[in-house]
Amino acid sequence: MFDEVNGSGGGRGADHGRALWSGDYYNEGVVNDHDFFFDKLREECGVFGVFGHPEAAHLAYYGLHALQHRGQESAGICVSDGREFHYHRDMGLVKEIFNTEIMSGLQGAMGIAHVRYSTSGESKIVNAQPLVFKYREGDLAIATNGNLVNAVELRKRLERQGSIFQTSSDTEVVAHLIARSQHDDIVDAVREALQQVDGAYAFLFMTRDKLIAANDPHGLRPFVLGKLGDAYVFASETCAFDAIGAQHVRDIEPGELLVLELGKPELRSERFAAEKRRAVCAMEYIYFARPDSDIDSVNIHSARKRMGRQLAIEAFIDADVVTGVPDSSISAAIGYAEQTGIPYELGLIKNRYMGRTFIQPSQALREQGVKMKLSAVRKVVEGKRVVMIDDSIVRGTTSLRIVNLLREAGAKEVHVRISSPPFMNPCFYGIDTPDRKELIAAQKSVEEIRQAINADSLHFLSHEGLLAAIGRGDGQEFNRGMCTACFDNRYPTELYGHRSLVSEDVEIISDKSPKLELRTEQSAFVKA
Repeated sequence: MFDEVNGSGGGRGADHGRALWSGDYYNEGVVNDHDFFFDKLREECGVFGVFGHPEAAHLAYYGLHALQHRGQESAGICVSDGREFHYHRDMGLVKEIFNTEIMSGLQGAMGIAHVRYSTSGESKIVNAQPLVFKYREGDLAIATNGNLVNAVELRKRLERQGSIFQTSSDTEVVAHLIARSQHDDIVDAVREALQQVDGAYAFLFMTRDKLIAANDPHGLRPFVLGKLGDAYVFASETCAFDAIGAQHVRDIEPGELLVLELGKPELRSERFAAEKRRAVCAMEYIYFARPDSDIDSVNIHSARKRMGRQLAIEAFIDADVVTGVPDSSISAAIGYAEQTGIPYELGLIKNRYMGRTFIQPSQALREQGVKMKLSAVRKVVEGKRVVMIDDSIVRGTTSLRIVNLLREAGAKEVHVRISSPPFMNPCFYGIDTPDRKELIAAQKSVEEIRQAINADSLHFLSHEGLLAAIGRGDGQEFNRGMCTACFDNRYPTELYGHRSLVSEDVEIISDKSPKLELRTEQSAFVKA
């Protein structure tokens, strides 16, 4: 039916997997081993596409570089010259993977590209994207950001029907659905495949002469359309357009299918799914997206500043200095400082040049591993009452380490303020979250969390305050068009086999419906 392309027949490709270290080493394997140093959430993936530009691969390179924060595990670029594919994928950072020699072999006027952190599928070169296949109508490349919640069920069904999978990525499920379609036209086959999957996704499909973009019916993951001269570009975030000098045209609509074909310069738009409840991922605004990106016309930096200001309204504390945990909490810390009049200072510094190290530490040094990534500025915090702003608490282990880091640097008091509600439920839409039993907010009260992280006080931003601070929508959509399932246990899709992983009071609110009133406990909200 189809075979994964391995660099022979129908195109040229290269997959050069580096051996990853195994064992108890600092920051082993991937560059950003958050689990070892931080209990932060992982950054899903990022996609980038180009159509109608002679330097498609170079544009894709710079686009991926701008999206590197969304995935540091692997990267890939696949281009088409109208006759065959040329592609390269590898493990590591974009700048480590692509050099002049490799880029010179990626010739074509359209292409798709990907940076990955595996939220589904193992960390192996075979799962690096774009995935490239031999399809009965020719070559097919696929790149996606997100996660399919019914991938396991679909995979089992396809395997019973004779499909043989070569990767553990749920993206390959869609390729099999396309291959089994009775439609010869690739657009019809893609449409039929998308109507069978459920979850969060921003897909880019490419054949030798077509590029297709599709956004899930809830718009869970950000996906934007731009133009660079006469060329069209697609990306997970608008910051990628700034990197190449492209103009942001608009966000791709939920359930929208965009089609471009060589020799036909017009962009074709159609719907592949009925309109559902809008559910943009709130964590994009809180943590994942770059501060210079816009999602649904809302600037990320500005939204985070408003979260900080709202947090100050809800939980003011008299202090001497405000500091943020780099990097995603800096904007919220600035907002908190502006609202309270307490000076903002760089009390914590991130080591940006840590890279991969393979020195095996003693247990005593291992427990101090956070110091390799963060340092407290003693002259800033010594003898001071410090307000520490962070975007979230997942397991609580990092918060404890950072609070203790500030105390060791001489901070007299450490008051923790979190610019999101308590993170109590797992995400199944492309964010790698721990089991609910490992989420500290699902197991402990706020006071118990305060004690666990050794803070003098602790406050989370309210759910209502978060939505008001982000400021998207006109307030007429449910939850202002946001997905906040990780905070309120209300998911926009069915959960299929994941049901057993959530609490019994879970709600599935999928269909578009009139505004549902939130239980508002206060009226003092920062204006968007």
